[in-house]
Amino acid sequence: MSKSRHFDRSGSRSETRSGETRFSTKAASQSTPIRPRDLLRPTTHPIHPFDQIHSTDTSGLVPARDLATGHPNDEHVTAYYGVAPSILRSLVEQWIATAPLHHITDYTFLDIGAGKGRAVLLASEFPFRQIIGVELNPAMAAIAQSNADIWHRAHASDPTASATAPIRILQDDALNIDLPPTPTLVFLFHPFEDPVLKALLRRIETAFAEHPGTLDLLYVNAEHGATLDRHPAFSLLWQGQIPMSPEDHAADLEAIAQQQEYGSTGDELCAVYRYAGRGRKR
Repeated sequence: MSKSRHFDRSGSRSETRSGETRFSTKAASQSTPIRPRDLLRPTTHPIHPFDQIHSTDTSGLVPARDLATGHPNDEHVTAYYGVAPSILRSLVEQWIATAPLHHITDYTFLDIGAGKGRAVLLASEFPFRQIIGVELNPAMAAIAQSNADIWHRAHASDPTASATAPIRILQDDALNIDLPPTPTLVFLFHPFEDPVLKALLRRIETAFAEHPGTLDLLYVNAEHGATLDRHPAFSLLWQGQIPMSPEDHAADLEAIAQQQEYGSTGDELCAVYRYAGRGRKR
């Protein structure tokens, strides 16, 4: 898909007679300008190799118009599309290379807009203190919880599997939750547009004002990176294109071939930021 990927992790669903998941559509206001993301088509196939291997359900694409929940910030939602496993794993390794101020075992990994939960499953492979996925939409949160249950059962029953970090799924508004009292690594796969991002950054400042350096942020498909670059309390630690693995790129090509407005580039613009506090930005 193009580097202008507008993807979020939320949605609602109903079941067809065949059992196939169908996401409900709520038409956008006629006065709303048409954006490229508005032309995305919903898909449930192909099934990503990650799901084929683990019997989870994190595949598919859900356009923004199908994600409305009645929340005031519906208009700022992007779309659902699971992060490529190779992107998430590489970005966490890149974060580790920035020498975080605390040990990874002290950090809570916080996925804002967790959707079906692929990122939280992948993050649990690392020795974080805990993994929290926050998802506004009840149906998507339920899918994420089901995936987390499948993931933990599979690892618990396999004596050769590595231990995984505990996962918690919260069905809630990310602007209302209490942020963790531990060192925190926030993960964003461009879940919403700039107005909500700015509100989230204000909440982070309020919660971590007395603890600069204890919150870092991973941003995939960093459409609004400029907002963080200009922010007086956040420091850019790293930015660059992270390539997908050949397997992930092949899956991306197959999925995005169904979309007319986007194409797969085989990489993602990613960035790592740190909340340094006002007056401390490097």
